[in-house]
Amino acid sequence: MKVLIITYYWPPAGGPGVQRWLKFVKYLPDFGIEPVVYIPENPTYPLIDEGLLKEVNPNVTLLKQKITEPYAWASAFSKNSTKKISSGIIPHKKKQSFLQRIMLWVRGNLFIPDARVLWVKPSVAYLSKYIKEQGITTVITTGPPHSLHLIGLRLKELHSIKWIADFRDPWTTIGYHKALKLSASAAQKHKDLEKKVLNSADTVLVTSPTTKAEFEALTTKPIAVITNGYDVETIARQPLDEKFTIAHIGSFLSERNPKMLWQALTELIEEEPDFNNDFQLKLIGAVSNEVLEAINQHGLSKYVNMLGYISHGEAVTEQRKSQVLLLVEIDSEDTKCIIPGKLFEYMVSERPTLAIGPHGADFAGIIQTTNTGVFATYEDKEKIKNTIKNYFTQYKEGNLKSHPVGLQQYSRKNLTGQLAQLLKV
Repeated sequence: MKVLIITYYWPPAGGPGVQRWLKFVKYLPDFGIEPVVYIPENPTYPLIDEGLLKEVNPNVTLLKQKITEPYAWASAFSKNSTKKISSGIIPHKKKQSFLQRIMLWVRGNLFIPDARVLWVKPSVAYLSKYIKEQGITTVITTGPPHSLHLIGLRLKELHSIKWIADFRDPWTTIGYHKALKLSASAAQKHKDLEKKVLNSADTVLVTSPTTKAEFEALTTKPIAVITNGYDVETIARQPLDEKFTIAHIGSFLSERNPKMLWQALTELIEEEPDFNNDFQLKLIGAVSNEVLEAINQHGLSKYVNMLGYISHGEAVTEQRKSQVLLLVEIDSEDTKCIIPGKLFEYMVSERPTLAIGPHGADFAGIIQTTNTGVFATYEDKEKIKNTIKNYFTQYKEGNLKSHPVGLQQYSRKNLTGQLAQLLKV
């Protein structure tokens, strides 16, 4: 059985967007399904990780077509701003430069649903021919970028195919959507396209129960939840950091700025002499200026170890060396549905996770049922402080470790088995 998968993110792209379908493609042949992957030939990826090329199934058929990238044009004016905006790191509106405000307006109002929309028409022409020649009967599109769903929509209109639309993140309720300076007509067009995609696909695939509930208000089409997960990582065990490291891995966006965490750490430094000597905040990945300013305002800058963006393999090594892993999601009703992909890698690292997010966050239940850490809301400063203090005590005693249960359900191979069942229905 051949399945055509249309995705923008593919190695050497780095970051979380590439992992889901890289791993599905890796394991689909084990379930009797041959994936054919369609990707852009000349993409503008905000992050590059050459190491992920080793993860690509050598037998997979890759189709490539050129893409016209507005981000490539915009980088001629400001490469740094373009890179940040294309990766979802948007400065607070009070700190946006004039150029950034213009770029956000153009991105939100002229390129709907996103800056990759110019790839839709040529892709439909190319893939229509391929579908006819190869007898493809099943097509999967994955977004963001959600413009890829418009490719699926048009192919569904032109051919007798089964179409699955996979939403790694929501569309009109994703965190950065409100920052795009949308006009009323542009905002309505986003909603209209979202509804049309949801009601035209044969099956909608989402990563969280909250997104499923949100989409059920817009469509009666079948919606399946397949979360992200973890894969077996062949990385040699490393000795733990000597310092009491609390490590955040991934983009630390402006809205993910847990000031009560910085306050709790400040109090622990003042109250616990040993904590002052042993503590280190390890930041891996892009960090917004607003977060760095808040850290500095709380007197924590001297405790920070900034590693910047590193490869996925290096990131896994660093998280397994860290004493505690930090996961922070934006405190918003819109982000309850977000289950960060790194959560699952955190869970198998044997390091406890301190997670901070909104009330009712989907990932809170996963942490609780797998016994992999502690979840707190933005109002729970004392809970955060006591959790860190408890972890620090275990660190001093030499027995700080997580004791997870029931993780197998989140293995990439098991999740691919769920996908294979959907494809064979």
